Amino acid sequence: MTPEEIAKLPYRRNVGVMLMNADGHVFVGQRLDNPGPAWQMPQGGIDKGEEPRDAALRELEEETGVPAHLVELVAETDGWLPYDLPHDLVPRIWKGRYRGQEQKWYLLRFTGADADVNIQTSHPEFSEWRWLAPSDLVDNIVPFKREVYERVLNAFADHL
Repeated sequence: MTPEEIAKLPYRRNVGVMLMNADGHVFVGQRLDNPGPAWQMPQGGIDKGEEPRDAALRELEEETGVPAHLVELVAETDGWLPYDLPHDLVPRIWKGRYRGQEQKWYLLRFTGADADVNIQTSHPEFSEWRWLAPSDLVDNIVPFKREVYERVLNAFADHL
């Protein structure tokens, strides 16, 4: 696909979750489908007819095993934050229908214990996980998502 063709594609609507523990650190998981360092926070698509907040709680449980009763909503982004995929990935992801994603982000406080996290879900997405200080987050994320992660950190700065 040419850059001009990609620029005409829409964004896929998506939700993201910044899960913060009692120490103020943030959950990240290493993606199973990427052999290199590919840490990210939980995120995923919104099902037809699903509210974004419900999608965020569903995705959190699907990816981390953390159920809704172990989190408290702290904040959400006012709007949608877009990011573009690298051009070489566009034809391979989502059948080339999207240029990237626009995400509604939720900051959730984790009220459980580390033992409540279980990435060995029915459809695992992560090979390992850890807590990171917010100041270390951007440097550990795949490069094409760093700008949107900076925007998420800025949006939630008063709560971190």
